[in-house]
Parts: sequence; structure tokens; C-alpha cells
Amino acid sequence: MALLHRAEMHPTKFALLAAWLPARAWYQGPAAPDLAGVAAYRFDDPAGAVGVETLLVRVGDGPIHQVPLTYRGAPLDGGDDFLVGTTEHSVLGRRWVYDACGDPVYAATLAAAVLADAGQAEVFFEVDGRREHREPTMAIAGSGPRGADVPAVGTVRDVVGDDLTLIVTDSVELAVVRRLDGGTASDGAVLTGTWSGQPSPLPLAYARRR
Repeated sequence: MALLHRAEMHPTKFALLAAWLPARAWYQGPAAPDLAGVAAYRFDDPAGAVGVETLLVRVGDGPIHQVPLTYRGAPLDGGDDFLVGTTEHSVLGRRWVYDACGDPVYAATLAAAVLADAGQAEVFFEVDGRREHREPTMAIAGSGPRGADVPAVGTVRDVVGDDLTLIVTDSVELAVVRRLDGGTASDGAVLTGTWSGQPSPLPLAYARRR
């Protein structure tokens, strides 16, 4: 379960991404993008400490980019190369926002989603002391058997940030599709997604055991 707050962020996550995205090798678009959100999904951190959200964004009629992010209350040890920026959250205080591909919490939750069809987190808003359910903006499905054993991911050993971003961990190799145009593929178990305007499942990520 992901518990969100009716809160303000300064700068917003989209403002952070607009400054960060143009320097990525896999980004296709203008140098000063006006980003629009297409859909999003979240994973649960079992420890409840790290927010794990994947945004689908686009600029105008350009390609949809997939941007996994993690939100932390303190810097990620060794994560400077993956820092998107910091923001002030009106409820939680300062948050460190990372390209999730360099975050072991994201790697573990993505592996579970692909290899064991763990699904996305249910999202609730905290409003005046009560919880309100938020309907998901997209559906995801992993091709691995639901509930299958997933090896402990351990440390993120390497990240190769190309159109298909490769994440190498102690036990699993993951590949995140950055541009969702159907033209990038890999082998292994696959996570697919559908959203408004995209009724046919598209690959989002791949995983294979090492």
C-alpha cells in the first residue's frame, strides 16, 4: 500500500524532471520540455521507508518516456550519480529524488513485479485523518508465476543507461524500457502495461536471474 498526502512539493517532480531529462542519452525531445503526465504506477517498499513511483511522461506528440523514481528522506549512500534533485514536501519535509534504476529498493520491487507478478501498490490519500482510495491510471502484469520465489537482489552493481537501461544486481539482471514505442525488447520475463489510449500491452521492463 502507498499512502500519499494532499501536499505541495517545491519544486514539483515535473519541474525536477524537466531539468534532468534532457541530459539523458535515451531522451528524445526539446531541451526545455513542457512535460505532461500520461500514467503512473507505484511499488511497495516492504520497509515502508522509500517511495517508489514510475511516471510515464511525454512532450507534445513525442514519444512516451518511462521514468522510475524513488523518494527518500535522506540521501542514498553512493547514489550521487542517480540524484534527480531535492524537493521540499509540505508534509514530509526534504525529499531526495533519484533515478530509481540506481536504487536497490526499486530493483527489488521491480524484480518481484516481473518474476512473481507482484503487481502495483494500492494507492490511498490521507485526507483529514481518513484514507481515500485512488484508482490506478494504468494496469501492469508480470509474466512470471504469481507468488514465485524471487532471489534477494542485494547491491546494484552496475547501471547502463541506454534506451534499454540495464540494472545488474547480485542475483538478477533487469532492463527498463525508456521509450514506450514498442521498438525496444530484451529476453527474460517481462512486465507489460496498458493505459488510456494504449489498450494493447506494451513491454515496460524485463528480468532474468543471474
